[in-house]
Amino acid sequence: MTSTTRTSAWEELVTSALLGTDRRTPPADVMAPGKDAPVALLDAAALHTVRRRAGLRPAPAAGRPEPAPHDDRPMPPEPARRRLAQLLADRSAPAGGGGRRGTAPDLTELLPQWLAAADDQGYRAPAAALPALLDAARARTDLRAQALRFAGPRGLWLARFNTDWKFALRATSGGNALPAPEDTEAVRRLWEEGLFAERVALLSAVRAHDPAAALALLAATWSTERAEDRLMFLDSLRTGLSDADEAFLEQALSDRSRNVRATAAELLSALPHSALAARMAVRAAGCVSLDRAHGAAGIAIEAPYECDAAMQRDGVVPTPPSGRGERSWWLSQLVEAAPLSAWPERLGGRTAEEIVALPVADGWGDELHAAWCRAAVRQRDPEWSRALLGAPSAPPSTGPGTSSLAERAKLLAALEEDERARWVAAFISAHGLSEAFQLLGVCPVPWAEPLGRAVVDALDIARDAGSYPWSFSGVMGLAERCLDPAEASRLELLTATPDEPEGASPGAGGYWSEAFQRLVSTLRLRATMRAELTPTGP
Repeated sequence: MTSTTRTSAWEELVTSALLGTDRRTPPADVMAPGKDAPVALLDAAALHTVRRRAGLRPAPAAGRPEPAPHDDRPMPPEPARRRLAQLLADRSAPAGGGGRRGTAPDLTELLPQWLAAADDQGYRAPAAALPALLDAARARTDLRAQALRFAGPRGLWLARFNTDWKFALRATSGGNALPAPEDTEAVRRLWEEGLFAERVALLSAVRAHDPAAALALLAATWSTERAEDRLMFLDSLRTGLSDADEAFLEQALSDRSRNVRATAAELLSALPHSALAARMAVRAAGCVSLDRAHGAAGIAIEAPYECDAAMQRDGVVPTPPSGRGERSWWLSQLVEAAPLSAWPERLGGRTAEEIVALPVADGWGDELHAAWCRAAVRQRDPEWSRALLGAPSAPPSTGPGTSSLAERAKLLAALEEDERARWVAAFISAHGLSEAFQLLGVCPVPWAEPLGRAVVDALDIARDAGSYPWSFSGVMGLAERCLDPAEASRLELLTATPDEPEGASPGAGGYWSEAFQRLVSTLRLRATMRAELTPTGP
């Protein structure tokens, strides 16, 4: 039988198997007397499989790959390496059935913390852990930056041999190291000849090292770039944005792409001393003024009647979203883009707190305060953010700036870390945990002592009240990752099963006990992990 005949016979068998012997009768030479067609087909397939394997000629040996690059970073201590292997092995383990997690720590949630601590110490990944580490990064995009940094050049070298790990090459400039930012010739060559991902990574690296050099690099090819590429490159200027970027961004206001123009306008409005911010301040001042018509001071609003070409060039979008009035839409964009530093002089020399407390005429208050909130976030202004947040003890629905917890979280991010933690701690003490999840997400980790104590006290109150523990699972998960491990000893008292008060959820006490036991064991494990990663000396 020739090779062509054997190939044809095999294809006939495969076709019959796929379609079924009822729809496609096997070849005549397969049909043995006394055998059903399916049985005869399987027998023939087994015979042909052996024949194909026996006749297979070995392929020429491929060339050996180049050796893995050297990584000068030290290895983690042996206990830390064992812990990493445990965390990687457990990453796909089920958390438990029926929604009940038990008392054991969730190791999958501790891997990011282990990687962050290892990075703080400047360690490199053990070679044996690289495959599992790349698998974990493939499954969890939130791990990729940390995992690839820990894997280093050897991880990128290994990723070239497995298509499942292509993401590593895409995320790190095709797997090639970027040139040093001070190597101007190599930087210029990669910028002019590199792939898009390489150029984005290069621009970010040069921007971090020398913002002026990055801007010159971008300006040299700006007119020849595609619109979508210009948008991505422009977005990279958010990092390290300064007044030195103004001239370039002002030119981008005349770009052919609407999205590029809008991004340039947004970046310019984040520079309070830019010419665009000054133009917006003049426009906004014409719409917002003091109102003394009824004796007491207030704010009067006269929203714009048109969106002219100059406004559109400065980033004002003329067409409002569905259900939104044109004039209110234009007003909000003007106020949002105006520098907050202009309002005290415009409104009688008042502070931000005094301005926010003024009544606003004709129902424009929510619109004006929402625009000020977005301006405070964009300009990262702590004084205005503090004023718009109001007192943490005030009911969330009556806040001076916004009742939206998502917007409040953004305002909090403009405050110093200690003040942020104190504000959220006071909010939790006044209102409990039911509305605090988003606010906790912007607090630095580990939580400062007042915040950690407020969270634990609120959980204890919820437990004593017989509340559903599942309602607090999100906060409890955050506490496992964010509480200071030193709090473990104080939490021991809460691991006992409490007496269930009348009207409590059935079985809630047992669930609370498990949850606090898991919290304590997780905190202690985090402390152990940190100790294992600490260098023990020469």
